[in-house]
Amino acid sequence: MSFAQASALVRIDEDAWRGEIPPGWDILGKANGGFLLAIAARSGVLASDRPDPVTITGHFLAPAPVGPITVETEVLKEGRRFATVRSQIYGREGRLLLAVLGTYGELVAGGAPERVGAAPPDLPPVEDCIRVEPGATFPPPFMGRVDLRLHPDDVPTGTVGAQGQIQLRGRFRWRDSEPLDTVGLLVAADAFPPTAFSADLPVGWVPTLELTTHIRERPAPDDWLRCSFTTRFITGGFIEEDGELWAESGRLIAQSRQLALISQG
Repeated sequence: MSFAQASALVRIDEDAWRGEIPPGWDILGKANGGFLLAIAARSGVLASDRPDPVTITGHFLAPAPVGPITVETEVLKEGRRFATVRSQIYGREGRLLLAVLGTYGELVAGGAPERVGAAPPDLPPVEDCIRVEPGATFPPPFMGRVDLRLHPDDVPTGTVGAQGQIQLRGRFRWRDSEPLDTVGLLVAADAFPPTAFSADLPVGWVPTLELTTHIRERPAPDDWLRCSFTTRFITGGFIEEDGELWAESGRLIAQSRQLALISQG
């Protein structure tokens, strides 16, 4: 099942939509956070009639099991260039799973001033990166939906010391050559293993509390993304993860920041 099919929504009321979390888009039976955020963005695109999420923030309120979902939307503001939409995803028995606020518009390249103070991650050729394949339980089934290639030096081993920056670099695209769009970028921002798995810490579970993604421009449909995720602080039971998603051409496509809990055992 393609990403477009898996994240599709059917309108059931003026401000309500029906969808599903299919098997294979989950982490041990619970939806990948980026995939769930992408479904919410899909509802915002439909409700606002704007093709691209520009900035979107999701607060994860409960694990989202495989199965049917309902999405409720409210257009808070419609301007000339952008619209702001609130989306809420509900699971079985009306349980609220995710609350999202997003701004939507039409991203058009060129015509604006630019100054970039960073560069894409330095990666070896695709064939020299480590492809992540799903296992019986880990890596999770979700990894069978994406083509994820990790930098050989960054494969999580749990050996990075407790001091200093943790980094995870690699490439992303869909499997089976499905075109990548701006809604799909939200999955890419949460597709890589948590940076916490590279730290020399007793980490067992890293549930996301909040994930924000800023999308700068549309990706080339068949392009590899060059991705980098870094963590500087693991304190107070929390971890932050900053992401950068670049085109192969070297243009910045999107940024993300995620706050998650560090759970032991």
